[in-house]
Amino acid sequence: MILGKVAGTVVATRRSDGVPGARFLLVELCSHEGTARGEYLVAVDDVGAGPGELVMVTQGPSARQTERTQQKALDALICGIVDQIAAGGRSTYRKGSREGDA
Repeated sequence: MILGKVAGTVVATRRSDGVPGARFLLVELCSHEGTARGEYLVAVDDVGAGPGELVMVTQGPSARQTERTQQKALDALICGIVDQIAAGGRSTYRKGSREGDA
């Protein structure tokens, strides 16, 4: 799994992914604290994520394991919206908190 923040949407009027009604989001990769890394990917949104939300992304064959995406031409899928991350005995991220206030 990869962590990332939803940075925007991607609109493509012509595509060959074969996923009806697919919504593509631009995701900026992040650390486990929600800190942006300056790297981006485009992922199909399967959970209704919104702008600024920290999400879990799966890539490769794992992205094609849902009923909607099975055997489809895609490489990245948003499969979860993160509510909280705890590491090293402390909360490093909490949804709704300002960055650094986990």
